[in-house]
Amino acid sequence: MTMATRPIPPSPNAAGKPQPFTRKSSLGRKGAASQSRRPLAFTSPPSANLPGRAVTLSIDISTAFYGPLGPHHKMMGPWAAARDQDARLYTRGEARQRIEKLFNEEVLDILSPIKIVDLRVAVVDGEEGGSPPAITIFCDSIGQMDLGWIEKSNVLSVALFEQVAPVGMQAAAYEALASSLNAAVPMIGFADLMEELSAYYWDGSLDDEGAIQTMKEWRGLEDDDIDADQLPSGVLARRPAWMLAENAYPLKRLPHGLAKRIRRLRKARKAMDAVPLGDSAWRCHSDFVLDYFPEYMDYGTLPPMTIVPFDVFAREIDDVARPCMETGFYDIAGLYQLPNPAVVDRWFTSLKLGAELLLAAQDLIDTHPFHP
Repeated sequence: MTMATRPIPPSPNAAGKPQPFTRKSSLGRKGAASQSRRPLAFTSPPSANLPGRAVTLSIDISTAFYGPLGPHHKMMGPWAAARDQDARLYTRGEARQRIEKLFNEEVLDILSPIKIVDLRVAVVDGEEGGSPPAITIFCDSIGQMDLGWIEKSNVLSVALFEQVAPVGMQAAAYEALASSLNAAVPMIGFADLMEELSAYYWDGSLDDEGAIQTMKEWRGLEDDDIDADQLPSGVLARRPAWMLAENAYPLKRLPHGLAKRIRRLRKARKAMDAVPLGDSAWRCHSDFVLDYFPEYMDYGTLPPMTIVPFDVFAREIDDVARPCMETGFYDIAGLYQLPNPAVVDRWFTSLKLGAELLLAAQDLIDTHPFHP
């Protein structure tokens, strides 16, 4: 977590040359201690080896005791003062560090248990654009989320070592994830992939007839040159059985433990949906994003993570994600403006709801369906 006097300009998520969209999340399932792909603007050595990356002063904040407090520090000051057990006078430099420490500890207490996605929080002041301070949540993971037992196939090499769940259980869990995760962290789902493929390959068509016509007119292909696997029907046909909602078992047919975990995830999603848009830590308006991070005007529009299996749709995912790999993914999961100190508690309330959703998804993925 960082607090910057000016927004820390995020560099593109990818290196200078194109590279494949990775099979697994960059997180490596190690949690918040993993290295972010984004360079950190720290005056002291990066603290990425510590759980959750402790708050460190940005290069834009003077460490001198007479340095002025930024607007974001002043906005967070009343919130921090209400929680500060060490009642004494602080120099401005000490006050800055105390505010950051209290904020950092509170955020880490909420987010550090989350391992399925690498999240980073930054507080920016927005002073130069005339906007109020804001708290931003970034997703630093790139690639396909590891779905654990949900995507295990019943091949001999797997079956010899562990029990593979029936497709109906896998499909029920996948459907629950696909309908819930976007409430917290944006993911490329299969419907999103088809929409991107429609624009990339088929000029907006989602049926074979329109796609074939487009491929002939725009790419000069003949009938014999067209790969049936690359038509809409061919892409749809390649979905594993566990991706099909119609294969999902109803809750009453699932083991008690699995049904309980799916109910927990659905309940978390409903709680997120009940939060007004303006009070959610996990939402943002694109115009507000550009006020704080104008460089995102040149970034791609896709989020950096997907729940579509890369080993099945590698070519398609690479094609639609290539522009983002070159310019940067839209990795902002939420941007929350702070017009007054009273809204800081609302942000934390919403942050906890999103964390509960992600922890429920994590429990569903990590716990074998036959376990209680």
